[in-house]
Amino acid sequence: MAKQCAITGKSSIVGGGYSNRVRATKFNPTGTRRRYANLQTKTYFVPEINQKVTLTISAKGMKTVAKKGIYKALKDAELI
Repeated sequence: MAKQCAITGKSSIVGGGYSNRVRATKFNPTGTRRRYANLQTKTYFVPEINQKVTLTISAKGMKTVAKKGIYKALKDAELI
């Protein structure tokens, strides 16, 4: 499975490490690095379908689940 949040769709991005002097000269000696999303593996119980669901979910996705509820969050993400 891809390293992507099931609820929000967040995944890793590639970015460069620039100092202010580097920005001024348009020279990039630091290269690029991959910045990963804060992904966790969580198991939730969904009472509406009477089943446990294991998700790879970001910290922002956990807040979304806490706010909406697991069933509504999964429904909005089109997982059920």
